[in-house]
Amino acid sequence: MLTNSLNNAILNFENQSFIDKNIDVDVAQLLLKQSLNTLVDLKLLIEQIEAKRRSKNKLPTWFYTKKIYYPNKLNVEQSSSEITAQYNSNLVSGTTLVDLTGGFGVDCFYFAKQIKQVYHCEIDKQLSQIVAHNYKQFATKNITCFAGNGLSFLASKNATFDWIYVDPSRRDDLKGKVFLLKDCLPNIPEHLDVLLKCSKNIMIKTSPLLDFTSGIKELSPVKAIHCVAVNNEVKELLWILERDYTKAIEIKTINITKENNQIFNFLLPEETHASSYLSKPLTYLYEPNAAILKAGAFEVLAEKLCLKKLHKHSHLYTASELIEFPGRCFKIEAILDYNKKRFKREFKNIKANVTTRNFPESVAQIRKKLGLKDGGNDYLFFTTDLKNNKIIVCCSKL
Repeated sequence: MLTNSLNNAILNFENQSFIDKNIDVDVAQLLLKQSLNTLVDLKLLIEQIEAKRRSKNKLPTWFYTKKIYYPNKLNVEQSSSEITAQYNSNLVSGTTLVDLTGGFGVDCFYFAKQIKQVYHCEIDKQLSQIVAHNYKQFATKNITCFAGNGLSFLASKNATFDWIYVDPSRRDDLKGKVFLLKDCLPNIPEHLDVLLKCSKNIMIKTSPLLDFTSGIKELSPVKAIHCVAVNNEVKELLWILERDYTKAIEIKTINITKENNQIFNFLLPEETHASSYLSKPLTYLYEPNAAILKAGAFEVLAEKLCLKKLHKHSHLYTASELIEFPGRCFKIEAILDYNKKRFKREFKNIKANVTTRNFPESVAQIRKKLGLKDGGNDYLFFTTDLKNNKIIVCCSKL
């Protein structure tokens, strides 16, 4: 049974049926239908509809489970997806884990599949109650919900844990986004000594926009940084801290797609010491995925995979051989000088997928100037070659 601060009636059969029936309906139209006979405030049901709708692809386990109570849609938007939560859970092991900023409880749900006892701390008491209710619907019995400050929970327990996980809030009091660790809540750098006393292993989830150098400086001792992308969009950085760790930091990149997981790992000093060779475009063109680009693995990627770069700053790679590559692979069909008149004459009104790398014009500017339509089977890379000439590498996708 839910506590009095939550509306039990939302879980009634009639109201759950109303939510499911209207899951794809324009909520603005529902608000106009004042004559609707609902058992609770229509606005509350609409809040459930909007939040549940956002869960369909992101949180399918929640979406397809009966009698799930949803918080406001912002809590759902800010939660981990099931895909990333499952990845995060594979990084931990042991008996106990504390999530200091539990949120909607997605990460804890997956941590509980790896850890014997998980503690979900959430300062928003209503959200904590919602999460506790939902865990019962999943029959999850090894998660304890604490409605309060996670740091206070650590102080009250006076114990050590195998892992501490924290996803600091990246919004200030005015609901604006912040990106520096010291501006997030809780302020991890300020409390890092306390966390490392309570656990040897810390996992911190941050915005993909956080700079590696800044994060390493504030979060020492960093053991590893995981750069996690889904369908070539970087979703999160995971910082693994280990008490007294002094060895080289490992950078782990993964791009999770429907087809496969593209993985590339390296030690941070390897990028500093690696060197690459430049070449004109050969038989194949290779474009790294977003996780690798975020991690800055520009030289070490070429060195480890025996590839050559088109230009020092282009981050496009080439080879005469076809290899398994963490990104997109293309067969080079032609190489053209960037000449507007010739291009428009020979490729008038064609469809093409356009990418720019180390090029002075944007994709939108190129499309307008050359009259290119989006789509089709041709892939055009506008870039700069090793002699600083502007070129177009025409490709077909493999």
